[in-house]
Amino acid sequence: MSDQSEVELLSFRIGENEYSVDIMSVREIRGWTRATSLPHAPDYVRGVINLRGAVLPVIDLALRLSLDAEEPTERNVIIVVDVHGRNMGMRVDAVSDILSFPREHLQVPPEMDADRDQGFVQALTIHDGRMIRILDLAMVLPSPKDVAA
Repeated sequence: MSDQSEVELLSFRIGENEYSVDIMSVREIRGWTRATSLPHAPDYVRGVINLRGAVLPVIDLALRLSLDAEEPTERNVIIVVDVHGRNMGMRVDAVSDILSFPREHLQVPPEMDADRDQGFVQALTIHDGRMIRILDLAMVLPSPKDVAA
């Protein structure tokens, strides 16, 4: 996220959990498309889809975050994000909102068990009485070699 005084986030749901990402990382939001699986890819990698002629890896964010995941349905969406010039799709249950609030409202998450907390959540904030987790996409997204294993 940049050093502006306001933060703009795209929030989305995975089950009953609400997460968000920096809106500047979001390239598009599209409906669920069945992915072509890849052999030997991690379980959270759903596979790849054709995005206007480009091969786009799609991860299931519920599985990546060690949450209960259901089989994707047509109600799910894929959030296409760009992190350091690398595009990837994230399957989520639904997109919720675009949020904007002062940067000073962000709080560092408490330290948790090092084995379970892999640094996926970079900040927390309360918005309209809801706890919003802000994901660090660089930590959440697998490396290219993990996807193409």
